[in-house]
Amino acid sequence: MTLMENTSEVTEFFLLGLTDALELQTPLFIIFALIYFITVFGNLGMIVLILLDSRLHTPMYFFLSNLSLVDCVYASAVAPKVMVAFLTGDKIISYNACAAQMFFFAAFATIESFLLASMAFDRHAAVCKPLHYTTTMTNTVCLLLVAGSYICGLLQSSIHVAFTFHLSFCHSNVVNHFFCDIPPLLALSCSDIYTNEIVLFALAAFNVFFTLLVILNSYLFIFMAILRMHSAEGRKKAVSTCASHLTTVSIFYGTVIFMYLQPSSSHSMDTDKMASVFYTMVIPMLNPLVYSLRNKEVKSAFKKVAEKVQSSLGLVY
Repeated sequence: MTLMENTSEVTEFFLLGLTDALELQTPLFIIFALIYFITVFGNLGMIVLILLDSRLHTPMYFFLSNLSLVDCVYASAVAPKVMVAFLTGDKIISYNACAAQMFFFAAFATIESFLLASMAFDRHAAVCKPLHYTTTMTNTVCLLLVAGSYICGLLQSSIHVAFTFHLSFCHSNVVNHFFCDIPPLLALSCSDIYTNEIVLFALAAFNVFFTLLVILNSYLFIFMAILRMHSAEGRKKAVSTCASHLTTVSIFYGTVIFMYLQPSSSHSMDTDKMASVFYTMVIPMLNPLVYSLRNKEVKSAFKKVAEKVQSSLGLVY
């Protein structure tokens, strides 16, 4: 454990990581590298498919492409440094790099929550008011929803980073986590963190309750519309769409509530680290699967692109 003198401020942090067990470093590196590869390949692949296939140029897939971009960025803010630590044992991160990591992770995780709410609103419009869908979900509305998501995420992340790195870290530079997240850094500070806890709780509560209110309200009307459907096929399709979305929403919001809507004194860092793996690594990997790979339009677009690639390479005769 690296300790700093009380009279000096830290210039770098030491991330304890998930485990010190040497025999687990290589297996964990392989697992995290595989998850990260699937995350990047799946999400970037989804963006490319949506760009290339004009049939996917709809509000639903516009939101999905932004969700894929967000998942790539916030997974990339954490995963590479974690994998380097597993492979080389280098767990040092500079003060500025720590601040940057926190900024990008907090910003894009927040953006994801607002995008999930926007997607729920889009599904509400599609299922409950299909005849008015094109006039409700116009290009302008979609752009405003996405732009608003990014503005909220970047603004709130700036607030978190400013409040966190305004604190003094004079006793220790050892962060009991595998990345620079807010709760473990608050626990490390020798300053009064009461204001930080209030700000963290207030912003997290606003994000969770506002976006969940939009999601739950949208799905309440969706389920009511499903009950009124006479077509068994239409009901099955709507339920399938809702189930996929709500699964990811449950995992994402469950971990966020567990991590951020409790005082720092209630945190168990070892438990928090396990929860953090879900929303930093697992959720970004699962999103392309639960939202898109089960979708017939995406499968058709993938098959079309694959055939074009084969044809251009002279593999189809």
